[in-house]
Amino acid sequence: MIIDENQLIAQLQSQDQKNHAFKKLISLYKERLYWHIRHIVKSHDDADDVLQNTFIKVFKNIDNFKGESKLYSWMYRIATNEALTHLKKNAKRLNLNSEEANNLAIKNLESDVYFEGEAIQLKLQKAIATLPEKQQLVFNMKYFQDLKYSEISEILETSEGALKASYHIAVKKIETYLTQD
Repeated sequence: MIIDENQLIAQLQSQDQKNHAFKKLISLYKERLYWHIRHIVKSHDDADDVLQNTFIKVFKNIDNFKGESKLYSWMYRIATNEALTHLKKNAKRLNLNSEEANNLAIKNLESDVYFEGEAIQLKLQKAIATLPEKQQLVFNMKYFQDLKYSEISEILETSEGALKASYHIAVKKIETYLTQD
């Protein structure tokens, strides 16, 4: 189903059409946003919570959306920020630094009944967890979601050149991690 984004935004910002349009928005984007969030937070339950918070923020703030970026870029930015905030809150609550929090997320992933990955996928997730936050984001968006650099640039508000460099460095680090044994 092809949806005109401007029409959908107008419906979302219209008080009498907002609820119906929001249901449409959720059906269009929930799966893509879920997987984007899941690659950041690792856990299915956490991803569900963050996805719900993301849609609540989108619903509350849709009237402030100015259309300076694509709607999905705006939502991805909200989802990314919500996921990172979630990770930071968890780390703070558990009194962990970011490396310890990443290790805990991977450990939880190993026991997550919703994780259907094989040993190589788990090793890849461990390799990704060793990357700095920005490289993790860029790698996940490019590798798993196959987003274009222009789209990632809009979401993360970073130049395409910087993103290409981050992705290249991330790939090299992951290759090194995967080939050491």
